[in-house]
Amino acid sequence: MKTLHFLVSILALASCVAFAYDPSPLQDFCVAIKDPKDGVFVNGKFCKDPILVNAEDFFKHVEPGNASNPLGSQVTPVTVDQLFGLNTLGISLARIDFAPKGLNPPHIHPRGTEFLIVVEGTLYVGFVTSNQDNNRLFSKVLNKGDVFVFPIGLIHFQLNVGYGNAVAIAGLSSQNPGVITIANALFKSNPPISDEVLTKAFQVDKSIIDYLQKQSWYDNN
Repeated sequence: MKTLHFLVSILALASCVAFAYDPSPLQDFCVAIKDPKDGVFVNGKFCKDPILVNAEDFFKHVEPGNASNPLGSQVTPVTVDQLFGLNTLGISLARIDFAPKGLNPPHIHPRGTEFLIVVEGTLYVGFVTSNQDNNRLFSKVLNKGDVFVFPIGLIHFQLNVGYGNAVAIAGLSSQNPGVITIANALFKSNPPISDEVLTKAFQVDKSIIDYLQKQSWYDNN
């Protein structure tokens, strides 16, 4: 009988753990405060009176991005910051324009899984798994109409391997998925990461790190 009670208690605890999880974060961090008067809203948008809501709140025209830059790509996001009707819906999207040989460089979305559909052109895409999975690369060449999924939080990229321009649409599982471009974060941080950290991390000479930190890392978002 005691054994039965113990098993029931374990199952009840497991049930509580399974259903009592925290919601997904909508910003990089949110430091708790005791007095609300000292707080600020980040992604916690105020809601419009439903009586005043109209179709324009759910509409946005997305212009082609200008891919004439060092990366040869431009990401045009449509998150809750650009389309207020996305608030609380847990989704967003982005249009990605590529010049010939243009690259959307290795980056992560800390708060969203991404699925990508190629509208025009040919893209070489891929993502790298975590250390736990031995950093395996999953890659594929996509043509018009093809779809590929990048799991949340994993490094991924897209490269235009065609001879003309390319266009892709990305859907993301967060109203504010965030983006961290790996090279920019490491070599363009403010203030800079110390040479000692980066030389040991990449196992290269300090002169190489100094060179990389002096480059004009372009942000295509």
